[in-house]
Amino acid sequence: MAPDVLAPARLGPVRLRNRVIKAATFEGATPDALVTDELIEYHRRPAAGGVGMTTVAYCAVAPEGRTERRQIWMRPEAVPGLRRLTDAVHAEGAAVCAQIGHAGPVADASSNRLPALSAGRFFNPLGMRFTRPATAADIERVTRAHATAARLAVESGFDAVEIHFGHNYLASSFLSPRLNGRDDEYGGSLAGRARVARGIARAVRDEVGDEIAITAKLNMRDGVRGGLEVDDSVQVARWLQEDGSVDALELTAGSSLLNPMYLFRGDAPIPEFAANFRQPLRLGVRLSGKRFLRAYPYRDAFLLEHARRFRDALDLPLILLGGITGRETMDLAMEEGFAFVAMARALLREPDLVARIAADASTPSLCIHCNRCMPTIYTGTHCPLVP
Repeated sequence: MAPDVLAPARLGPVRLRNRVIKAATFEGATPDALVTDELIEYHRRPAAGGVGMTTVAYCAVAPEGRTERRQIWMRPEAVPGLRRLTDAVHAEGAAVCAQIGHAGPVADASSNRLPALSAGRFFNPLGMRFTRPATAADIERVTRAHATAARLAVESGFDAVEIHFGHNYLASSFLSPRLNGRDDEYGGSLAGRARVARGIARAVRDEVGDEIAITAKLNMRDGVRGGLEVDDSVQVARWLQEDGSVDALELTAGSSLLNPMYLFRGDAPIPEFAANFRQPLRLGVRLSGKRFLRAYPYRDAFLLEHARRFRDALDLPLILLGGITGRETMDLAMEEGFAFVAMARALLREPDLVARIAADASTPSLCIHCNRCMPTIYTGTHCPLVP
């Protein structure tokens, strides 16, 4: 019998009041790379609205690991604000997770004023810079930084950390055959390309043990020619399971660097994105945006087909992401053997959606998948359809 998605459940050492997780979405509410009242309220609302856990994004493990300079990076100065945030979420009865990671080639080097690292040399058109291939010393430093970030998350009162292994961020760039053409121990075979992700997860587990839950966000496929595909990703997931380094995997897809809409599905808001940039980049986005922001039709549970491959291959608890908008898709995920569901866009429009579904299972989501929330990351992430 499938579990009740709205009943309490355990995620590693943590008890959640239900199996609904607010997925990580960059909040655009940290202008000084530190917690603000706006960021606290951003997470307090879905906590008050019934989610079992909310995920703070994006907590970079190093200054150059931010996608741009306004993002939080984990350091002692960030702890007091993060503690205020976790206290506010806990007061609403929910747990709270910190997404930790390194943006790698997705980082805007011009904004961070630091070189962006990657598995290999690659041009980032937003930062108008080439990435720098990470050296063995860089990899060791970034691996240690993940462990330090996890320790700071414990000190800040978080119940969990989610390690970012998706979207062609640093660890994901190593997993990608397209982005990783290295001939050293971190390239070549899948085992070599997975070495960075496995090493990071191991370092985090060794640092915090079972003090908090540890999850990882893993690309099932990059959605680009020559990128990571499902078969290889399933094997990486098997290795993470065998390593005992994570309590659950959140399954994702797409490349923030090459094909972001493969994750989001629905309309591609090209004019709204273009409006956030100065010329000539604004004109470039308008003219060539359709090649970068490819529109994919939306349907509920749109990542389920790929995710079933992971469910069949693993005993590890899995979190289903993508098109979870109502009780019907939540129950479907439970029937398919997934342990948790993750929601993002629907909660931007209706932070209280989970509570409303609990009161009436037929409650529909008002999200229309227009994706006009995506460009609001530059001014404070929100649903533009909400007055």
